Amino acid sequence: MSSRVAIVGAGIGGLTAAALLAARGCHVSVFEKENHVGGKARRIEVDGAAIDAGPTVFTLRDVFEDIFDACGADIASELSLRPAEIIARHAWDDQGSLDLFADCERSEEAICEFAGGRAASGFRSFRKEAARIHRILDHSMMRAGKVSWPGPLMWRIGLWRVGDLIAIRPYESMWKVLGEHFEDQRLRQLFGRYATYCGSSPFATPATLMLIAHVEAQGVWIVEGGMSALADALRALAERHGATIRTGCGASAIETRGGRASGLVLETGERIAADAVVANADPAALASGRFGTEAMRAVSAPAPRSRSLSACVWLAHTRTSGFPLQRHNVFFSRDYPAEFRDIAAGRPPADPSVYVCAQDREGTTGEPDGRERLQIIVNAPANGDTHDYTDEERERCTQAMRRSLAHCGLELEQALPHSLLTPNEFETFLPSTGGAIYGRASHGWAASFLRQGTRTRIPGLYCAGGSTHPGAGVPMAALSGRLAARTVVKDLASMRRSHRVVMPGGTSMRSRTTAGTG
Repeated sequence: MSSRVAIVGAGIGGLTAAALLAARGCHVSVFEKENHVGGKARRIEVDGAAIDAGPTVFTLRDVFEDIFDACGADIASELSLRPAEIIARHAWDDQGSLDLFADCERSEEAICEFAGGRAASGFRSFRKEAARIHRILDHSMMRAGKVSWPGPLMWRIGLWRVGDLIAIRPYESMWKVLGEHFEDQRLRQLFGRYATYCGSSPFATPATLMLIAHVEAQGVWIVEGGMSALADALRALAERHGATIRTGCGASAIETRGGRASGLVLETGERIAADAVVANADPAALASGRFGTEAMRAVSAPAPRSRSLSACVWLAHTRTSGFPLQRHNVFFSRDYPAEFRDIAAGRPPADPSVYVCAQDREGTTGEPDGRERLQIIVNAPANGDTHDYTDEERERCTQAMRRSLAHCGLELEQALPHSLLTPNEFETFLPSTGGAIYGRASHGWAASFLRQGTRTRIPGLYCAGGSTHPGAGVPMAALSGRLAARTVVKDLASMRRSHRVVMPGGTSMRSRTTAGTG
């Protein structure tokens, strides 16, 4: 009989694990408390328009090509993907705007025109360093299992490659190292923003994370139907191989027997037996007892101070005027350090940087006819479990966001049909996190080693999702699901090899390995 795998949560990590495990012949059941699949990759209706409320940037297409290929499918036949010519448009008050392009030479030309020849030279040196860091860590860490301290990583990279070990620069802040490449503080601010992709501050994040800029420079893709279409495609892939996916059906407890994960108790009281359980949830939810007392010992409880950023997110259906939007747009604050000081002090920034995803723009500069769908993001502290965002504070945040956009020339209609998600709403959606969207912040040299890995302290219980290794973001969540699937298959195969055998003397006994794991 095929092995039974129960997966808690149908986020990108859980769906990826489900598809890969089902394709390997496992009997897979997925249980999702929400009424949709995709986790953070969800849509919310505002003013009659369905607006993407989660991740909007699709990168590392090859990760998904490999996943679909492993399941006997071609991603091009499952999803409509178009490369974005302009990666993002950036603006600073009345100082003009700067586009970064999929073509790096065009980006260099644009930077030269925007800030001069020295800035273009700095961009070349930055690109080179970011690409080297990515090359060193791509297969040794990002696409490999988690290591808990630097020693094993050094072995993977190669002890003889001392230059590469130094080149990842884990002990220097991103902000400091960016200063070596860019004298122009606007460009330092632009490339420092990549730290927020993993919910972190560029002033506390290691320079290692400059590799994110290289990932984006390799290509940004527009997904027809938004990121929820990716979730739907992964669901279809899993179901095609026999996986069962139940939405609106949460798990209340993860059960163990003999010290090993043995199944789930659903919120309905139904019991699901399993040979392995994958938790596609924030590890904080496990540690806080959201899945029962037995599962609490599986992971360490993260300290609130280690949380990543949360956000205030406006899902708006509105007319715009003034600034010519692209698909992805960033409007920078006038005082970047002050913005992160405000967040560290536990309050939304008074003068925030603002990200705007114009979901009806496909790389043109012309304005849509009538209202358009916008997702507008301002970074905020992950205090949704300790602080109540009152109507008055929500209005202050909205006005601060509007001012930042207006300083750069973008006007939204005054009525602004919208829905506002604060850290309070994200705490409800992501319990026990305070609304931290990205799991653990990537602050300090050890952050990557402290992030929860695939295996837990309970044999047979595994973690997947953007809050686990290798990190935040859609492709990273997918890689976590792939790592979970590989680990489950490996461990279940090991168990089969250690099943009961006939020992000399004619007595059927457990093997030593089986006895040790219950």
